[in-house]
Amino acid sequence: MLAADIMPFDWQRLFISDQAPTSFLWEVLVRSLFAFGLTMGALRISGKRGVRQLSLLEFGLILVLGSAAGDAAFYPDVPLLHVVVVFAVVMALYVLLNYLIDRYSRIERLFEGKPELIIVEGEIDLAAFRSASLTAQELFGQLRQYQIEHLGQVRRLYLEATGEVSVYFFEPQHERPGLPIWPEVYHRPLFHLPEAGAYACHTCAAVRDLPAGPAPAHCPRCQQPDGWLPACPTPRQA
Repeated sequence: MLAADIMPFDWQRLFISDQAPTSFLWEVLVRSLFAFGLTMGALRISGKRGVRQLSLLEFGLILVLGSAAGDAAFYPDVPLLHVVVVFAVVMALYVLLNYLIDRYSRIERLFEGKPELIIVEGEIDLAAFRSASLTAQELFGQLRQYQIEHLGQVRRLYLEATGEVSVYFFEPQHERPGLPIWPEVYHRPLFHLPEAGAYACHTCAAVRDLPAGPAPAHCPRCQQPDGWLPACPTPRQA
């Protein structure tokens, strides 16, 4: 169809194709049920996981199968037998890769990734944090779901291959002041300190005792000039 032949907001063209009869909708219904059945069968084979628990391999599996099922649902020139072959090949590859992943750690790291240690002793490992392609907002948003107010409550934090975080806390007697992660506090770093006390680097969460007056231009630990926040001493409420 040429651009000159297209009439904007042609309701018949929008809802009913000029290139297929109305009765083709019945075939679309059958195709959709067939594609849905194949997809549910494939997911049943792949196991039961929540969306946030999907590995990269499983996420890729869903994308490929979803594309194949979607094309089969309404494209009249896509034979259903071809879709069955696609599903069979992809599922066989999935089973084979799972077998290899269970046996060989290198293949597991290639397809599944590995956990990244992001926070150690209340401070952010910037190299790991940046390689994980996380933002502070994303990381702190997940921590707040654990009722964490500041990083001084966190002994270790791992970013798992699934994108979830695993958090290990200090014992109450070992907690320390740390970088506050409440949005209304975190987004207001200081460059002039009103009083002497413990302050946390806005970038890496390192805590230093600083005098009142102009804040250090760069953090001694990470060398970033992003300002400071008063270290929060609040104990964690389990």
